[in-house]
Parts: sequence; structure tokens; C-alpha cells
Amino acid sequence: MTTLYLSSSGFKINNSTIEFPVSIDALKNSLDANYRTFKAKNNTIFTWDALGILGYSEDGEQIDSLTLELEPDGYDFSPKSKFSGTFHFNDEEIITYYKTHKTERVELFEGDDCGALVQNNISAWFDVNDTVISAIEISNYESYERWQGIPEDKYIIKPLNEEALTFVDFGFKLSVIEELMYVKGLLEPMFDIHEFSRWYKGRDIDINEEGYEPIAEVEQYFKDLPIPKRLALELTEIYQDGGNDIYMNLSPFSGGAVDYWDIETCVDAKQFPNLKKVTLCYATESAYEEFIALGKDAEWL
Repeated sequence: MTTLYLSSSGFKINNSTIEFPVSIDALKNSLDANYRTFKAKNNTIFTWDALGILGYSEDGEQIDSLTLELEPDGYDFSPKSKFSGTFHFNDEEIITYYKTHKTERVELFEGDDCGALVQNNISAWFDVNDTVISAIEISNYESYERWQGIPEDKYIIKPLNEEALTFVDFGFKLSVIEELMYVKGLLEPMFDIHEFSRWYKGRDIDINEEGYEPIAEVEQYFKDLPIPKRLALELTEIYQDGGNDIYMNLSPFSGGAVDYWDIETCVDAKQFPNLKKVTLCYATESAYEEFIALGKDAEWL
């Protein structure tokens, strides 16, 4: 049985001390079970099927966070079994501690009703669905501190002092934003739904309640967001995947439902002379055929 400990002496898995980021080799030794890998666009996911554990890595070698799946989602990378080990916080079983020590939990961001238990700069953050804990994410608490002190004008869309691209198809624009904002870092600010929900003053956005469907204010933000025409030359590829950052920020818990953001026409592609390849999972058959007709290397994911 896998046993985890979070206490004043540190974070341990089966008596091996773990610090994030942790190498996959170190985890192989401490978890002592087979794993498989799932390569997404921007990270690598390590799945321990028998243990009900996921590891997330940006560079494919160092694990940045671990997730204990108590209610696996059913995605390709989801473990085939739920986590059946034990996790102790200061010598008390962590789920019991979570439920009975509400005042000692830490809010990672404003409006967070799930909370986290923090010790030695390690956080155990709870994903709660209808009062049932479905997952526990373990990582450096520092990774959440970026949500503090948000500039008042961060997500105010300002007029461009240069020519902007125009879009007919919103699904196509979202794929462009994915590449230019999240992959290449050329479009700023990099949008974060949790940060945006704290920043937004129009109403309280409850991500835990609303994150299963597109959030209207987020959709509107991306519809209004201007993209400088000079960045058109930077787009060489479009790669759609349910785990793309753009979809996870539009609707964090939807898994990127297909009919929300399908590309229906690729007429906008004519603005991107260096676009050579498109990998699609959210597009109509007619849009796919249009890409082929334009001479693009198009394929389904």
C-alpha cells in the first residue's frame, strides 16, 4: 500500500523524502510500481494505473506536482484505479483532517472553497465535487503565490496602436491564441482563469460551480482580445488537444467539450502565410476539407 506523509519534517512517500520538482527516477524508487506516459502539447503526464496517481511534468523529466485520483475522470491519461493508499497530515488521515479542521485550511485564491493543507511549503490542494473529494493535488505552495497582488489593469483590454487581425471563426481564433499565448509566449498577458476570477469585479465567478461549462466572461474576453497583425508570421502550426491551456481556461472541468469550440471554417487561415500544419480534434469535416484545399498538412488527432 502506498503511504504518504505531510508534516513538519517534510513530505514523504513510503518513507522516502520528496521535494518538488522531483525526478521521475526518484519517484520510480519510492512508488515501486509501473507507470505509463501521456504526452500532451505542453507537458507530460505520468500515470500509475495501479496506484491511482498522476504526475505532471513540464520538461518530461522532473515532476512538478502529483495528483491522487479518488474519482478518476476517465480521460486517456486517467489511472485505471482510484487511489487506495493512505495520506497523513501531521499524523492524522488527511481526508478526515480536511473535513474536521476547516479553519486551518489555506485559501489558494479568492473564492476558493476547496482549500489546501500546507506544511513546509508543500500544499495538498483538494478538488471537491458536491462535498465529495475527487482528487488531491500535491505541489509547492509557492506555485500558487502568483495569484496574489494582481495589477488592477491586468485584464483590461486596451486598444492596439497597430493593425489587428480579424477573425470570422471563433474556434480558429482560440487555436491561434493557444499557439501565440501559451506555446510561444508572444501574446500577453498569459490568461489564467483562477487569477481572472479573482480580478474580475463584475460579479463573483465561482469556478468550482461554473467550470463545467464555458464561462461567459472568459469567452467574451477572448472574443474581444486583439491580436497584432505582425504576429501572423509567427504561426506555423495549430495543434488542438482537449488539454490545451486555452480550453482549460475557458472551462476548466469540461475536458474541452467538442461542440463548444469547433472550427467551422478556415477562411481566417489565409491571414497566416507560414501556417503549414494543423492537427484537429475540434473542427467540422468541412473545415478539415478546407484546410486540405488550402494546401495545409491537416490531420485528425
